Amino acid sequence: MSKKPKLGQNFLIDEDACRRIALSLGDTTTRTVVEIGPGHGAITDLLAPRCARLHCIEFDPALARELAFRYRNDPHVTVHNADILQTDLIPLTTNNQQLTTSSLDIIGNLPYYITSDILLHLFTAARAGAIGRAVLMMQREVADRIAAAPGSSDYGALSAFTQLHAHVANLFTLPPGAFSPPPDVYSTVLRLDFAPRFVELGVEPNGFNAFLRSTFAQKRKTLANNLRVAGFSSTQLTAAWPASIPPLARSEAVPLEAMAELYRVLVTA
Repeated sequence: MSKKPKLGQNFLIDEDACRRIALSLGDTTTRTVVEIGPGHGAITDLLAPRCARLHCIEFDPALARELAFRYRNDPHVTVHNADILQTDLIPLTTNNQQLTTSSLDIIGNLPYYITSDILLHLFTAARAGAIGRAVLMMQREVADRIAAAPGSSDYGALSAFTQLHAHVANLFTLPPGAFSPPPDVYSTVLRLDFAPRFVELGVEPNGFNAFLRSTFAQKRKTLANNLRVAGFSSTQLTAAWPASIPPLARSEAVPLEAMAELYRVLVTA
């Protein structure tokens, strides 16, 4: 079958890596798993006998038909020819017997060009309690940014949003030769254990998400300047500014705890 790079199709062919990724979800015998972009089913074949329910979200119609035919006699596997960004994950927490599970596990090799969009989509489901864990493969540079600590050169908006929603573990990195066709980049597998921190930080999710987005609007600007652009006056900022944030700090140097402290004062002023 011809490959379609425009769909981000670089198929994982390293059998040991497939096993490591599948096992990284942990015990899934009583879990519902959603696989994003299963492709030819290299990881699907490992997951199917190991989980209670498996939903495969495949955008490519030909690949979806291939998988649907392979699993036509397995009632525990459902293949969806669908765009993950347009798929509501919350209904998938209910199985065919209408018994609600606590949450979903997610696994997938994310297309490089929409990795951020998929992560944001997963965060929305996580805030609704629909996701417990995700094991995701992505471009190494993106994974490095996601796992970066505040103050490091890699820390940015995606780091902050991910760490606001989940604990991040960097599992391993794969070379281009593990894929067919080989991509031009290395790929890293991350495990995200979802535990949204809004209650812990004392902030309202929608409001704080919008606030956090505004603080990273222009990377070259200081936090204070970004907030002025967002509509906060110098007087408001001076009155609310916590001692834990240096006056000229940029957003990438500010931990989430300090961001939340500033947000709480600004919205209640």
